[in-house]
Amino acid sequence: MTVQTAPAKYDIKDLALADEGKRRTEWSERSMPVLRQIRARFAKEQPLRGVKLSACLHVTTETANLMITLRTAGADIALCASNPLSTQDDVAAHLVRDHGVHVYAIKGEDHETYYTHISQALAFGPEMTQDDGADLVGALHMIALNRLDDLAPPIRKWVEGLSQSERKALVADVRGSTEETTTGVIRLKAMAKEGVLQFPIIAVNDSNTKHMFDNRYGTGQSTLDGVVRATNLLLAGSTVVVAGYGWCGRGVASRARGAGSHVIVTEIDPLPALEARMDGFEVRTMADAAPLGDLFITLTGNIHVIRPEHFSAMKDGAIVCNSGHFNVELDLEGLAKIASARRAVREMVEEYVVKGRRIMVLGEGRLINLAAAEGHPASVMDMSFANQALAAEVLAKDSAKMSKAVHRLPAAVDGEIARLKLQSMGISIDTLTAEQTKYLASWDAGT
Repeated sequence: MTVQTAPAKYDIKDLALADEGKRRTEWSERSMPVLRQIRARFAKEQPLRGVKLSACLHVTTETANLMITLRTAGADIALCASNPLSTQDDVAAHLVRDHGVHVYAIKGEDHETYYTHISQALAFGPEMTQDDGADLVGALHMIALNRLDDLAPPIRKWVEGLSQSERKALVADVRGSTEETTTGVIRLKAMAKEGVLQFPIIAVNDSNTKHMFDNRYGTGQSTLDGVVRATNLLLAGSTVVVAGYGWCGRGVASRARGAGSHVIVTEIDPLPALEARMDGFEVRTMADAAPLGDLFITLTGNIHVIRPEHFSAMKDGAIVCNSGHFNVELDLEGLAKIASARRAVREMVEEYVVKGRRIMVLGEGRLINLAAAEGHPASVMDMSFANQALAAEVLAKDSAKMSKAVHRLPAAVDGEIARLKLQSMGISIDTLTAEQTKYLASWDAGT
């Protein structure tokens, strides 16, 4: 595909940071044995040879190892950030200098730069995309549906410079995409339900080896890591309010309790609310929890979970943050309207004064585990990015046979990732005997 203006080869903070990025990426690789095994096979088989792939992911050391794996498989890659605060600038430099990845990401980039970088990843002319929140796929579909007014201004400006044939080809050339997050999968399933999905999607987040481990153990640890780095808060003895008891909320609640916190869970779904109570947590409404919490963490994927009426009820010094994908979970515009004063008090901490009480918002309401810390540990991202790598391989082989819908990664692939992870940990498990296999497949054995 030819676009009107080819994007620059990269836009990063400083190429001179590449040495440090290389060292840190290599450190993460030590904890990613499954991805290493996949990379070794990809080097021989080249399943992505010649494929142009655009990815919108957190630009971290773990993501770097995924990009290197996909490059080893033969892909030509453009990478932009899925969050303005999550980019590790040294990693971006390493990928550009040492692996020829076209990176468009700068930590702390403003709104305009963020969307300019997304437009550059699209201008790369991808045949395949990878998303962390569906920003790339969302933009492609706004273009396909001619809903240009719904695009961010930098993307709209770029698209308006394309001919109709170029716009059509931009979408038509995409064979498929993968999605990493719960939030993104929700958006994509809504698109499929409306019948507007233009190509097949593999919901990496729906794989058991992703959401059961990354969301629970990764988010659980990295969220509290980000909170502690930003605030130096003592978790022991504090009251932590966890909004949402999905896999991410389960992980945060469990880790907070393990650190000595009293945990209150808020929910809108009776089943996870009941599960939270059975797991030993106090369950309340946000209105009831607001005056009690020392620390509030949202993990719902929904909008305005904490609103002005909740902020107004919080105690002096309450800390509020988000670990759901987008910063819309906190109504920060509403908070700003009721605040009498607002100031930065330390890096990643902004103080709002409401009725004489101080409310501390962390990381601009963005993902606190990536804004103030380094995201999930590499050992859990090993499985998540194994899913991404193998999903790209599935799309390269089978996308022409797949319907324009949201698909799960085949169960056999999910199981193979778990097997490889156990093998790397030196763990052996039992196998069924012939007698057991026959018994499980029969109905006539009786009691």
